Amino acid sequence: MLHPCLSCGACCAFFRVAFHWSEADASLGGVVPPELTETLDPHRLVMRGTQASRPRCVALQGVVGEAAHCGIYERRPSVCREVEPSWEFGRPSAQCDKARLGHGLPVLTPEDWPVTAAGD
Repeated sequence: MLHPCLSCGACCAFFRVAFHWSEADASLGGVVPPELTETLDPHRLVMRGTQASRPRCVALQGVVGEAAHCGIYERRPSVCREVEPSWEFGRPSAQCDKARLGHGLPVLTPEDWPVTAAGD
């Protein structure tokens, strides 16, 4: 089964992605590519494109609602790592639901996730 996020991308094109500047400072262990960020305030950066009136992260590749993925998945900011897709872990996600509805997509349900048999 294809992970539902790979046919979505709504969160990457709905929210401002703001995080502490140190996440893009390699000398401090940061991994976010600094060239994909811009300054929000003295303490935070944002992913380029996410401050627009119609946000879309510069790292998002593909078409929202069809086939989309993060071009820097392994190097994405902590705030992106913290977003949970609805029902992936047995509970809804207000962020996921809001972004999907904002793009005209139905919210995810428990049925969108495969159930694995015990011992798999």
